[in-house]
This record gives sequence, C-alpha cells and structure tokens, in this order.
Amino acid sequence: MATKKQIILPIVVLSAGIGAFVAISALKKPPEEKEAVDNTPLVAVKQVEIKPMTFSVNSYGVVSAKYETELVSQVNGEIVFLSQSFVRGGFVKKGTVLAKIDSSDYDADLIDAEANLASARATLVQEKAYGKVAEEEWKRIKDGVPTELSLRKPQLAQEIAKLNSSEAGLKRALRNVERTTIRAPYDALIESRNIGLGSYVSKGTPLGKVLNTDNAEVRLPLADKELQYLIKKGKDAKVSLVADLGGEKQEWTGTIVRSEGVIDSRSRMTYLVAEVIDPYGLKSGNNELRYGTYVTASIAGNEAGNVAVVPRHLIVNGQIAVLDDEKKLRYKPVNVIRQFGAEVVISEGLDAGMNIITSALDYPVEGMQLALPEDKILQEDDSEESETQLAMEEKD
Repeated sequence: MATKKQIILPIVVLSAGIGAFVAISALKKPPEEKEAVDNTPLVAVKQVEIKPMTFSVNSYGVVSAKYETELVSQVNGEIVFLSQSFVRGGFVKKGTVLAKIDSSDYDADLIDAEANLASARATLVQEKAYGKVAEEEWKRIKDGVPTELSLRKPQLAQEIAKLNSSEAGLKRALRNVERTTIRAPYDALIESRNIGLGSYVSKGTPLGKVLNTDNAEVRLPLADKELQYLIKKGKDAKVSLVADLGGEKQEWTGTIVRSEGVIDSRSRMTYLVAEVIDPYGLKSGNNELRYGTYVTASIAGNEAGNVAVVPRHLIVNGQIAVLDDEKKLRYKPVNVIRQFGAEVVISEGLDAGMNIITSALDYPVEGMQLALPEDKILQEDDSEESETQLAMEEKD
C-alpha cells in the first residue's frame, strides 16, 4: 500500500511543472499580425507631348561635279607650253590657256588657205568680166541665139565653187590653229593631267580631265514609300547636307533639282538629285564641299500638323496602353502616320498630358488597377510614420 510520501511527491512535481509552464507562457509576446500585402502592379509612364512637326526624309550620297569634261587633242603636234595651273587640284577660270601644241604647220596651212582664197576671188572677178564681154558681143549678133556656154555661165559657176571651197579651207585652217591652244571650257578644278612638256599628241589623245566648280550634284536614293512625305515628290525641296571633315561636322544647303525618273533595278530605289551652288566657296567664301565627299542628307518635307512621337514597341494592334485618372489600364486606338527608326508619329488618339504606359505588364487586362512607383514610396513613408508614432505611444 502506497505511503503518504509516495502520493504527495508526484503531485508536487506536477504542480511545479504546470506553474513553470504558465510563467513562461506569460513572458512570451503574442504573435504579431502580418500586414496585408499590396499586389497592385507597378508601371512606368510617360506624359504625351503634342507638338507641330515638319516631316523630313533622310538619305545619303557622294558629291560629284555637275559637268565633267575629258580634254582631248583635236590636232597632231608637240606640247610646247603647259600652264602652271594645269596640275591635279588646280583651279582655273573659263578660257584659261592650259596647254599649247606646236602650231608651225598649221600656221603655214593658214597662209596657204588665205592665198588660195585671194586667188579664187581674183579669178572670180576675172570670170565675171569675161561673162560681161561675151554678153555684149552677143548683143551685136542679131540672128544668133547665145548658149549658156557662150555666155560663160558654167565657167562662172565653177569659179564661185572654187571660191566657196577656198573659204571653207580658210575656216578649217583657222580652226586647226585655234585647236593648238587648249583652254578651260568653264571655271574648273583640274582632276588629272595626262601630258608633259615635249609630249607628242595626235588626234584623240587624252590631255586631262576638268570638273566644273560652279555646281555640284549629289544623287540621293529614296525608298518609294518615302516620297509621300515630300511636297511635289521632292521637287525644289531644300536639302541639308552634313559631312564630317577634319573631325568637325560641317553643313551645306542644296536644292532638289530633279528626279532621275526611274527606279534602280538593283536597289529598287528612286534617285533624287540635289544641287549645291559654288561647292568650293570660290565666289561665296562658304565652307569647301569637296568632290567625292560622303554626305548625309535631310530633305524638307510636308507639314504633319500637331502630332505625338512615341516608341514604336508601345503600339500593339493599333492600340497603346494608357493610365487613366483612376490609375486603371485603358487601351487607346491610335492613327500612326509615319514610322522612323524606333519611333512612330501619331496624329489621332492621344491628347496632351495623357500618361502612356512604357513598362511591360505580365497579364494586362482592360480596367485593371495599377500603381506608380511614387505611390509605393508614399505608402512606405506613411507606414514608417505610423510605426514611429505607435512606438512613441507605447513608450509613454
């Protein structure tokens, strides 16, 4: 039979354990309530700006002379004179003597031609006198009928023909003498010279090549669809030409003077031709636009009106996502009138001040609630203020 001690001892131990458990439970803090998580998607936005725009079309090309002339000898002979300006890169005025061919033989031919002409004139005068004498003699003969031969008309016609031939020979001789002097056909830049002093040339020998300095041209390729943005398909449009020369960007102004009128069979491009007046600045003093320079061109186009420019990737199926006044997702249909590079031009569908959504959404649904990053920051600030105030109240 259990003793009194054996019964009381377990009861005491059990009571002590229960008391210790109650004491520890009293010291433990109650679990904090978790704050509600805000799962509203964050988006980045950009305000729409509506501004007037004038379209322009970009292209590129290489500057070349409007006129290029290959100088060729028209007579035979030795080069007896070369101008100091007749060197590669030299500038010459119209009519400048570039070279001379020995004209001794042609001067002699000219003297012969002048002598032949004088002789033919004298013979013609003499033959006219013979014809008058024959006509007077036949007037005394009453019964006879004179023939053209008896009146010396064939002889007169022959002498007139000889005179004409002598005049032609004189012109030919004069022209050959003139051809011994090589002159610049216009204000020009010497591109090349193929002869030297003492060289012998014959008819058809290339002497050199000159480039006109009054006007330069640039062929500008354009895709056919780009022509719709130009007034009169670019005719008389102003062109801004830009090139990097000597490490600096320089600009020139030109005018579209014509279209080549055909589509290139290889590139499928239409070519417009821009003209620049006085490219070397010889008369105006402007910056030098050298032939062979690669330039980028901007051709002034038509007026687009008041439009908005937005990134191209934001347009999906003709619509753009915007954030309305209640910060909800809305889709706006827009009218895209032009695309260039990574941007598009919109003429209808957007108003100034609208917030277009520029960030991606995982599961976009029309009318869903959205938030801006600044909204989250404000919520965090409000939460920190609440916690600080609560801590101060507990401390008091």
